[in-house]
Parts: sequence; C-alpha cells; structure tokens
Amino acid sequence: MEKVDGIGGVFLAARDPDLLTAWYAEHLGVPPPPTSYGEPCWEPGAGLTVFAVMPHGADAFGGPEHTWSLNFRVRDLDAMVAQLRQAGIDVTLDPETYPNGRFASLTDPEGNPLQLWQPGGVAG
Repeated sequence: MEKVDGIGGVFLAARDPDLLTAWYAEHLGVPPPPTSYGEPCWEPGAGLTVFAVMPHGADAFGGPEHTWSLNFRVRDLDAMVAQLRQAGIDVTLDPETYPNGRFASLTDPEGNPLQLWQPGGVAG
C-alpha cells in the first residue's frame, strides 16, 4: 500500500497572518513560508511525529472553540522555556517526566494551543 511519509505543510487561518508568522519565526524559529519557488522551505529535523484524532473539546485543544493543536519537538526544553519566558510569553512546564519525554504548554498570540516536547525514552 502506498502511504504518506511525512507532513508537507501546516496551514492556519489567522486574524493577523503577518503577526502570527512573525511570532512563530521570532519565538519558535519557524521561518515564514517561501515567497517564490526558488526559496527554501523550513526543514524540521528528523524525528517522531504523532498523528492523533481526538474528540471535539478535548483538553489538549484548550477548550471547545479550538479544533487543533501543534506539538513541536525541541532539543532542550528548559532552554526553550527560559527563552520564551524571557520574551514575556507564559509557558507552563509539566513537572512530570513521562516515558516518552517532557512537555510544556503555551498559546500563540491568537490563543491557539501549542505544546513543546523534548523526546526521551522512545526509539526514533
């Protein structure tokens, strides 16, 4: 069976696309999309990706008004949390270390839920 081999893009509707694009670039290091076919795209590092369909209103989405959530892998969760907090961004660090790693939660400027994940203890 032919199957997909990765995520080719993530597309979000935003009230202020320019502000949100700049926020993701400045605070999470996700560059803006290319403006021409000759420019490179963001090339995230290889690693595990979870694709999960959850019930509408699940806690992971931050309330019933949200229908999606992004989880970003990070190499050093403590450094990323410190960097975001220094920029005045509210980040909640989960105090528990799980078999698959550590997590932190935050929202982007439009209130969309985000999760940071430092993998650990899983084969990739």
